[in-house]
Amino acid sequence: MGKAFLKQIARLMHQADPSASFAFEFWDGETIRFGAPPKVTMRLKSKSCGDQIISKGFLGFGEVYMDGNLEVEGELSELLRLGLAIDFDRHRLSLPHKLWCRLRALFKRSSRQGASANIAFHYDLGDDFYAQYLDPTMTYSCAYFSKPDDSLEQAQGNKYEHIARKLMLQPGETLLDIGCGWGGMLIYAAEKHGVRGTGNTLSKNQYAYARKMVADRGLADRVKILYKDYRQLRGTFDKVVSIGMFEHVGRKYIPVFFRNLAHLLKPGGVGLLHTIGKDAPSGRDPWTFKYIFPGSYLPTLSEICRGLARIGCCVLDVENLRLHYAQTLSKWSENYERNFDRIRELCDDRLVRCWRLFLNSAMVGFRHGESRLFQVLFSNGLNNALPITRAHIYRQ
Repeated sequence: MGKAFLKQIARLMHQADPSASFAFEFWDGETIRFGAPPKVTMRLKSKSCGDQIISKGFLGFGEVYMDGNLEVEGELSELLRLGLAIDFDRHRLSLPHKLWCRLRALFKRSSRQGASANIAFHYDLGDDFYAQYLDPTMTYSCAYFSKPDDSLEQAQGNKYEHIARKLMLQPGETLLDIGCGWGGMLIYAAEKHGVRGTGNTLSKNQYAYARKMVADRGLADRVKILYKDYRQLRGTFDKVVSIGMFEHVGRKYIPVFFRNLAHLLKPGGVGLLHTIGKDAPSGRDPWTFKYIFPGSYLPTLSEICRGLARIGCCVLDVENLRLHYAQTLSKWSENYERNFDRIRELCDDRLVRCWRLFLNSAMVGFRHGESRLFQVLFSNGLNNALPITRAHIYRQ
């Protein structure tokens, strides 16, 4: 029964894209193949491996891949693309596992205590690990490719400049970066635009690294890094930015985030929210929620705009950088494979496979799935003194 179902899955993948070339190799040596030579081959080592995929969908696939009971030869991203093309997970996730996902979401909520644990789970693997696939600025968010041949480091600098221009940063202004990561945006804004910056993180690794970078670059009198939850932030700032942090807030705490934001941004001040999101509500990816981003929630654009409206903010501009994130993840994945031997020295085999799957599945999600990357620009109340065109963003 299990093998027959998986054969049917292969046929559905072929029907979804007849030009795709791939193969499934089963535990007893039997192979089903479409196209030649196969661009990717999925090799299942045991019947129980197949059963786990059938009963748990992508969660099961991810677990048997991490455990080494399933091997993928060739392009992992191609196999993931084909799975996405037939919407495999929506139909195969069993009722018990759907209930498990809901319970896990309940217990992994990003409360003050839960947020610290959730952030540490992902971000405190060690700076050396992240340095193997990030660019030298240690920027862990979507880059902006002004030109197709931009390097990853160039594209991350482009992103910071793109945000700085949207915020219309001016020398002497105060900038708050909610969830500042390793400090890249604050350092860029201080050095290139002369702002005085404050940022926060709940990752001990990021906190120590960002403080050292700020000190090493002689910016300690202009940039402050705090080890604090966003709910603990105080003060009023000319400009506010949050890059890749809002995904960790959790659905329940979206109103809390926006209420705090209203107090932190001065009246008429400009803010920018850079976040992964979706066009419409959809189910959580249980594998990513369990093994990569516990406590996370991907908001819809309507939820973001509604939340801003409720605190009296005015949405000024919305941009979707979806394909920029797909390209970013592609470059991260290339770096990951280039530095694979070093990564294996840093992590056990299960974690190595986990992160390979994460980078590839995220890339496929942005290129072919429901994942979006929104930049939402807003002002705290009406501000009629702001430019009425985008010319300031794209000036040479």
